[in-house]
Amino acid sequence: MATDLATPPTAAPKAKKPKRADKVPLGTAVLRYRWLYLMLLPGLAYFVIFKYLPMYGVTIAFQDYLPFLGYSGSPWVGFKHFEQLFSGPDFTRLLANTLILAALHILFVFTAPVIVALMLNELRVNILKRSIQSLIYIPHFLSWTIVAALTYVLFAADFGVIAAWMRDLLGDTTKIDYMAQEQWFREIVIMQQLWKMTGWGTIIYLAALAGVDPNLYEAARMDGASRFRQLWHVTLPAIRPTVVVMAILASGNLLDSGFEQIWLMTTSLNREVAEVFDTYVYYAGVQNGNFSYSTAVGLFKGVAGVILIFGSNWLAKRMGQRGLF
Repeated sequence: MATDLATPPTAAPKAKKPKRADKVPLGTAVLRYRWLYLMLLPGLAYFVIFKYLPMYGVTIAFQDYLPFLGYSGSPWVGFKHFEQLFSGPDFTRLLANTLILAALHILFVFTAPVIVALMLNELRVNILKRSIQSLIYIPHFLSWTIVAALTYVLFAADFGVIAAWMRDLLGDTTKIDYMAQEQWFREIVIMQQLWKMTGWGTIIYLAALAGVDPNLYEAARMDGASRFRQLWHVTLPAIRPTVVVMAILASGNLLDSGFEQIWLMTTSLNREVAEVFDTYVYYAGVQNGNFSYSTAVGLFKGVAGVILIFGSNWLAKRMGQRGLF
C-alpha cells in the first residue's frame, strides 16, 4: 500500500497534433488547373512583353543615348540628366502646373463619381435611374480628340455657343477667346474630365452600394434615422473601403496629367500654364531627339508614383483602413 502511494501518478498522454496535409506537387497542381493557367497565359505574356521587358530601356536615363550606338555602345553619364532636370528653369513650372491639375482632379473629378453614385442610389424609379446612368456613361467612350473638338465648338470666340451665351449673360460685346487664355485653361480641362470620367467612375461605387445589407437601413429606420442619417451612418461607412482603395490608386497618378488631353488643349498662348511633365517629355524627347533626358523625366515620374502609392497605403493603414496591400 505504501509502495502504491509513493508511486507518482502517470502523466496524461499528450494529444497528437493533426498531421499536416501533404503539399500538392507543382506539376500536379498545374495539370489539375491547366485550363485556368492556360487562360492566364495571354495576360501574363502581355505584362512580360509590354511592361517588364521595356523596363530595360530605362537605363538610357543614365546614358548619353545615341540610336546608332545602341544601349551597349552609348556612354554612361550617371545622374547628369537628373541634375539637368532638377536644376533647370523648367522644373519648378512643370511641377507646379502638374500638381495644381492633380489637386483640382482630386478635389472635383475624384469626388464627383462618389457624389453621383450616392444620388443615383437614392432614386427609386428604376427607369429614370438606368436612363441617367446610360447618358452619363456615353462620354467615356469618346476619344479626347472628339472632346477637344467639341470644346472648341462650344468655347470658340467667334462661333462658340457657350462663349456667345456668356457674352449675353454678362452684357459684354468683347469676344473672349477662352481656349487661348491662361486663366481659363485649368477650368476647361477639369470640366472636360468631369464630363468624360464621372459616369464611368460611378460604376465601381454603384457596385459597392449594391452590396450594402438592406437590413442596416431597416434597423436605422426603426431607430428613427432620417435619410441623411442613413446616408451618413450606413451608406458612407459601407463604401469607405472602396473609396480608400480608389484614392490609393489615384495617388500613384498624381504626376500623370494625361498627355493626349493636355496636348490637344495646349496652344502657344497658354503653354506657360498648360505644359506638364507628360507634354514636356514629348517635346524634349520626340521633337528634340533628347531621348536620355526625356527618359530621366519619365523615370522621375514613375519613382514618385511608386512612393506616393506606398505612402498613401501606409497612411490609410495608420488611419484604421485596410489599405491596398
